[in-house]
Amino acid sequence: MTAWKWLVAGIVLTSTARAQVADTPKAEEPAKEPEIAAQAPAPAVEDMPAPKPATSKIAAVTLYQGNALVTREVAVPEGKGLVELVVTPLPARTLDGSLYTEAPDGFRVLSTRYRTRAVKEDTRKEVRAKEEQIKSLQAEGKKIKGELRVLEQNLEFVLKLESFTGVTMRSLAEKGAFDSEKIIDLSKYVMEARGEKSASKVELEQKTLSNLEAMEFAKRQLAELSAGSSRTEIDAVIVVDKSHAPAGSVRLNYLVGDATWAPRYRLRAGGPKDPVRLEYLAAIEQRSGEDWTDAELTLSTAQPSFGATLPDLLPLNVSVSKHPGEEGNKASLEVGGMDRSAAIQNRAQAQEFRGQAGQALIGNYTKAGGDLLNQAAALDQAEELLAKDDDKEKSPGSSAGPSVTYHLKGSRTIPSRRDAQVVEIARFEMAADYFAKAVPVLSPRVFRLARLTNTGDTVLLPGEATMYVGSDFVGRMALPQVAQGEPFTVGFGVDPQLQIGRRLVKKTRAVQGGNQVLTYEFRIVARNFGTTPVKLQVWDRLPKGEDENVAVNLQETKPEISADPLYLRIGKPEGLLRWDLDVPAGTIGDKALAVVYSFKLEYARELAIDYFKSGGLKEAPIGGMGGGMGGMGGGGGFRLMPLEK
Repeated sequence: MTAWKWLVAGIVLTSTARAQVADTPKAEEPAKEPEIAAQAPAPAVEDMPAPKPATSKIAAVTLYQGNALVTREVAVPEGKGLVELVVTPLPARTLDGSLYTEAPDGFRVLSTRYRTRAVKEDTRKEVRAKEEQIKSLQAEGKKIKGELRVLEQNLEFVLKLESFTGVTMRSLAEKGAFDSEKIIDLSKYVMEARGEKSASKVELEQKTLSNLEAMEFAKRQLAELSAGSSRTEIDAVIVVDKSHAPAGSVRLNYLVGDATWAPRYRLRAGGPKDPVRLEYLAAIEQRSGEDWTDAELTLSTAQPSFGATLPDLLPLNVSVSKHPGEEGNKASLEVGGMDRSAAIQNRAQAQEFRGQAGQALIGNYTKAGGDLLNQAAALDQAEELLAKDDDKEKSPGSSAGPSVTYHLKGSRTIPSRRDAQVVEIARFEMAADYFAKAVPVLSPRVFRLARLTNTGDTVLLPGEATMYVGSDFVGRMALPQVAQGEPFTVGFGVDPQLQIGRRLVKKTRAVQGGNQVLTYEFRIVARNFGTTPVKLQVWDRLPKGEDENVAVNLQETKPEISADPLYLRIGKPEGLLRWDLDVPAGTIGDKALAVVYSFKLEYARELAIDYFKSGGLKEAPIGGMGGGMGGMGGGGGFRLMPLEK
């Protein structure tokens, strides 16, 4: 087992042992604070009469990415003194410990508590109607099944009568008392009865199938309608002390689960000089069991916090040991390292701990939440301390993006249902600098791109974007996070008026001073069948030696490579080639625009190329959309048979 696995295992085992000790306190010590599992509400009270609910309505909802803070305005009747208000029912996905009440001047909230109450059936009208429909279908199914059973018995009797008729005919014929008319009448009855019963059986079987299909559909509808509901109802009981007689209202707040949102975009391009219109959308999934009707809606990427202080930082312990089957002590921090897959697993575990910590802190379980946050931080530090020596990204850093909040104009109605609902956050236009991009080593197609600047009044969060040219859908892309005023690049699909081609023109091999030298010459040809000139970026790449045993030198290029400063700083040192071309209209046939370049690959005569591998670029060169040519980070590779010597 590598060093990082032992360290991570120690972190998890230590936290597990602490949790077990916390669950079994010693007699002479006070009981430990309950863990997250203790947040479940008390058992529902049986046979409690339905309370008289206070008048309330949902006024506002702040939707986070994972839960939502619902604000209800609760009416307070006239009169002075203590008033008990019961808000019922709250959705089943309400998080215990998240309830609190705000009151204006003249009202003093003494307590806000959470209770559950057993009910015989779901109280919502549409749910009860669907349940009655299912009961009716079940009764109809039993009736059809009974009719089918009787019909099968009758058909069985007819078949027995048919057999009796045959035996009787033989017996009467042997005795010479054969009555043809009676036999014919009996045979006719048997045949007609058998046909009628068989047809009725088929009809009942079809009714059975239709009944089953209708019942399955009704059950799916019921599951959608009753998402987040249960056979218990949740009440919020608010005790208010009024210092003056007039009526008023207080605001009850509570968190609900099964609610989240994600950014979506729709970008629409026009002609070469037209701006790009961006529609910023939010895909909302709301299955809390409660409809948000005519409420002010706010979208946020923050995490709700009900804690008043930061948890304590605990010591980070580390130990080393000599593991069986390994030579020497390889558990030291200087040996081994954490590979990419392990780092991904590590970060997922840390993220899970942070999510559990958030739930614990919402429930006011400060110690449990602090322990979980310390565990998540220990996993992050394990990745730092066990990073490989040559790893430039030794710290995992924070994966959380910026906390942004969008207050949507007007009131919105978001029902509780299973499918996603889309609302618009913002819409604006951006001036576009259009250009084309070709990477013939990857694809023979040329793509149309646009440089944009976020001129809106909000941050664009990472999300899926649907791209259009006019009214035509051209594809999808992942939009990165874009700050206000930040430039970014988007793609609008393949430009059919442009073509690109690449081929090896010449290859030579020579031996110089004990080294073998391979010289390559490539030719790239661009064609423009359109009626307007196009700015075209052409990308290619040279092989790049991983050590001093391989030397690669660019010999000649016509035209010259790009002079863009960002490309020269990031792309060129990694062996990437870029040309910025102006391709006139009608550049076809012998008028096609050509790029020619050559390079030398040199290594010792006794060596042979072992493998090629792509990847390793840490930052996207200019013109990219979140990824560099050849891939960011890791990459794939393949080994070769030795070249001829």
